[in-house]
Amino acid sequence: MKYYVTKEALDEMQQELEHLKKDARAEIAERLRRAKEYGDLSENSEYIDAKDAQAKLEAKIFELEEAVRNAVVIKKNRNKETVSIGSTIEVQKNSKVIKYTIVGSEEANPGENLISNESPLGKAFFGKKVGEAVEIETPNGKIRYKILKIE
Repeated sequence: MKYYVTKEALDEMQQELEHLKKDARAEIAERLRRAKEYGDLSENSEYIDAKDAQAKLEAKIFELEEAVRNAVVIKKNRNKETVSIGSTIEVQKNSKVIKYTIVGSEEANPGENLISNESPLGKAFFGKKVGEAVEIETPNGKIRYKILKIE
């Protein structure tokens, strides 16, 4: 599976991965060492908690390694003709003008108008040109957007 990300997001993922592998692993190892000093491991809640934390940490490390390994860096879209990953678009929804940036799913943040290329809205805009309209089916009915500008 490919993960579409900006260069900045890839750098952040790599920094987090490095932190987890070095610092977080060392913290867990220290927790395990201290918990073992309490004796019987079968009823040692500190040891059990540390083992759970270790499992969660290793799962997060695996997930980040997978994302970094399969990352495809999004280059700023030079194509102003059609909407693609990396495009920033202005659209009209009713009388309101909204600006969205199409990003990979790893960076999507609808609150900041960063929409995933895999989301229904991102898929609807993908490949469209200025002047084209798209309709999105929502639980409250259809919403129509008209593309005003592609950057």
